[in-house]
Amino acid sequence: QRDQSGKELGFGLGFHVQSLDGHVKIGHGGAIYGFSTQAEALPERQLGIAAAASLDGSNGVVRRLVDFALRSLIAVQDAQELPEYRRTEPIAASRATELVGRYRSDDSKINAEIFFWKDQLLLRYGDFLHELRAAEDDGSIVIDDLVSFGIQVEIRGADGLLIGERSLRRVPSEPPPAVPERWRGLIGEYGWDHNTLYILEQDGQLYALIEWLYYYPLEELGLNEFAFPDRGLYHGERLLFSRDEEGYASRVVAAEVAFERRAVGTRDGETFRIQPLQPIEELRRTAMQAQPPLESGDFRDSDLVDLAELDASIKFDIRYAGTNNFMGARFYTQPRAFMQRPAAEALLQVQRQLAQRGLGLLIHDAYRPWHVTKMFWDATPADLKDFVANPANGSRHNRGCAVDLSLYDLESGAPVQMVSGYDEFSPRAYPLYPGGSSRQRWYRDLLRSSMEAAGFSVYQYEWWHFDFQDWQQYRIGNSSFEDLVTAP
Repeated sequence: QRDQSGKELGFGLGFHVQSLDGHVKIGHGGAIYGFSTQAEALPERQLGIAAAASLDGSNGVVRRLVDFALRSLIAVQDAQELPEYRRTEPIAASRATELVGRYRSDDSKINAEIFFWKDQLLLRYGDFLHELRAAEDDGSIVIDDLVSFGIQVEIRGADGLLIGERSLRRVPSEPPPAVPERWRGLIGEYGWDHNTLYILEQDGQLYALIEWLYYYPLEELGLNEFAFPDRGLYHGERLLFSRDEEGYASRVVAAEVAFERRAVGTRDGETFRIQPLQPIEELRRTAMQAQPPLESGDFRDSDLVDLAELDASIKFDIRYAGTNNFMGARFYTQPRAFMQRPAAEALLQVQRQLAQRGLGLLIHDAYRPWHVTKMFWDATPADLKDFVANPANGSRHNRGCAVDLSLYDLESGAPVQMVSGYDEFSPRAYPLYPGGSSRQRWYRDLLRSSMEAAGFSVYQYEWWHFDFQDWQQYRIGNSSFEDLVTAP
């Protein structure tokens, strides 16, 4: 098939027509909820391969395997040595750190961001989120993930980056501007568990993350009407939002399909709540009668420090000393926060570093007596237990090596708004949740990178929860705050 100018489109009737090492290759691939497939044939060689993977959107993998299998079959037919399958490995931390940052093309049309997540180096570029790895054969940095493989990424000079043939330049790491007020009510999740549409803001533009993998910038046609770009899966299609009296969208019709807003988290400023499985006083009575799990081994002596004594600019909002928390009940008799001394000293380093940006730490919780952890566990429904610790194992909070915290503006004293509120039991609490605004994600990521540089690691389900690196060296504690204050 050809377009109006006669240019070949690479497709025949239902099948693409491509080339593999000089051979005509005919095939087709696809994906839908639960699997991905690829079928390819080399008619001249009378060879064909069909592959399926039990994961949606993994066509980058199945395409690569199919091509490797075809090359292997050609080698067998020609009595040649079998080809090597190109493999990759994680990039060394010292090398990966050089790549981390935000980049923009000279014409400002293309943005890229490289950042760490656990042991992965991720690249947000164009319509996709990619993983970067090092090729085992030559050490080059390449994209290797479910979507694609082999595009090379190189550092060029002090601030340059080359992605394939596209040149970009590093831009300063500064907080993006606030999202326009007219978009606030549109941002969120729509649709179903198996097909969720995310509407988010990035780089001053509204985006749709659709089919789990595709980031599409949207053209604003009116207050409630937007258009997909002229590329990708939905070129030429539009999105039409329906709002309530407060300007909050309840649904969006995207590409002629109605997506209802999903009930995820809370609206700005609201505290997330659950309905406890048992009455609070019953939970408290049971927990106070129980004992923490027995532990064997050598542990450091506990040396809990009152965080209020570290630095006067550290602020506190100890939710469990009042009723503004996920269960609406009081768990602590005093609004205090304690941590083991090495963890507290590391936290002070973070505070001093952030102060240079005009920011301070806002502490919500630190050391937590074990009996409170048991109350949380016994009160929380099974489908939300990822957000609370199992008392059978104890919590890093119980050891005095975990802290729940956020950021506030030193000048105004106002908390910095993140993608979700503190203690929100929803996917918006995940440190890599893609939604919200770029400003919210920027501050969330700044908090994480600052804490990680000081020896803390973020909990995979909560952007606010950080564990200190030495937490295994301390026993589970169950002392009340009163016991800590009166201890010699």
